[in-house]
Amino acid sequence: MEEFSALFTVSPIDGRYRDKTSDLAKYFSEFALIRYRILVEIEYFIALTEIPLEELKDFDNKGKTNALRDIYFDFDENDAKRVKEIEKTLNHDVKAVEYFLREKFDTLELSEFKEFIHFGLTSQDINNTAIPYALRDAMNNIYHPRIEELKEKLRQKAKDWKDIAMLARTHGQPASPTRLGKEIKVFVERLNEQLAQLEKIPSKAKFGGATGNFNAHHSAYPNINWVHFANEFVKNKLKLERAQTTTQIAHYDNFGAIFDNLKRINTILIDLSRDVWSYISMNYFAQKINTDEVGSSAMPHKVNPIDFENAEGNLGMANAMYAHLAEKLPVSRLQRDLTDSTVIRNIGVPLAHTVIALQSLNKGISKLVVHKEKIDTDLENNWMVISEAIQTILRREGFAEPYEVIKKLTRKNTAIHKKEIHEFIDTLDIREEVKEEIKNITPFNYTGVTL
Repeated sequence: MEEFSALFTVSPIDGRYRDKTSDLAKYFSEFALIRYRILVEIEYFIALTEIPLEELKDFDNKGKTNALRDIYFDFDENDAKRVKEIEKTLNHDVKAVEYFLREKFDTLELSEFKEFIHFGLTSQDINNTAIPYALRDAMNNIYHPRIEELKEKLRQKAKDWKDIAMLARTHGQPASPTRLGKEIKVFVERLNEQLAQLEKIPSKAKFGGATGNFNAHHSAYPNINWVHFANEFVKNKLKLERAQTTTQIAHYDNFGAIFDNLKRINTILIDLSRDVWSYISMNYFAQKINTDEVGSSAMPHKVNPIDFENAEGNLGMANAMYAHLAEKLPVSRLQRDLTDSTVIRNIGVPLAHTVIALQSLNKGISKLVVHKEKIDTDLENNWMVISEAIQTILRREGFAEPYEVIKKLTRKNTAIHKKEIHEFIDTLDIREEVKEEIKNITPFNYTGVTL
């Protein structure tokens, strides 16, 4: 896309963020949809020749299988424009692909076989295989590498920061200390679990004729097991899993599961973005500074957490669309209506917003610098957070009402420091070795087990 064209796009996906999302055009653009449809049509025709059907027995003598596959391997912009020209006349996008292939068959001197292009199929047999194929490719080639990159960054940060004691905050208030690395590791584990679930969702495809029953196929060739043929074609040629009982369209339940899962992953990343944003605002993290950048048009000192804000915004946009896709696509009036066709053309949009967010998070995480002095200062100023440890040890020792006793000491609007804690411990009627045990506990070492 030329620079001036990017300035006039309605969506920032193809404008402002074009450099971050352009790779998705290989899977979700109009060009890509046409190419994937052609791929399915050609592979279906080749599969018919391999049954073999009597009328196609001479095809092998032509030696044109590779030439047919070159149609989608070498598919270019001029080819796509030709398909769109045909569509203007027919007012049907999938039929336009069939007519385009008829022209190609003529060029390849395969005219005698062109009635077997799109043989017995409805448009949704092509759409409901081409689109899952494209989504699977985009997930494997675009989404997974970026989410894995982020996960690896987080895993490394969790390892690097595993020994940094940090004041925890529950309800925004000082709480029992934790470790910075462990708090990052929480997100690694959550992502691992959801990605594992995502991996288990099959890429389903519908392929069964006008209303899913192979009516036309069976009427023309009643002795062929068309269910077996379709299962093998979808599995071996397209590497998808065929839904066995359908209407004219895919029921999209697995698409719904995929989008719901992606939405959950994004929700985890929103949680991460907000937590890191909060740590930056608390000065627990500084950010590496690019001297050429400006943080504010008025305040020269500003270094804003824009990567995490950008990520949160784009993840929210993506989730709104994932939710609609998961809710809408599985619902169709009777054997079909056209709403799925309208909606499913947009599946690249939430994925694009997700990809933008992942790139922002990867960039933002890479810029984080731990401000340990501020983390340590907050721990030093909040000795009351070891009150949990004191009252728990006193419970172990059979001390009467330890929670209530420690509550009187620590629940005040004034700061409690080491001095006050130790003076209080000295007043307790407990064994000296227990007093020493308690005095050895600090906000810096009261961080539990290493996870």
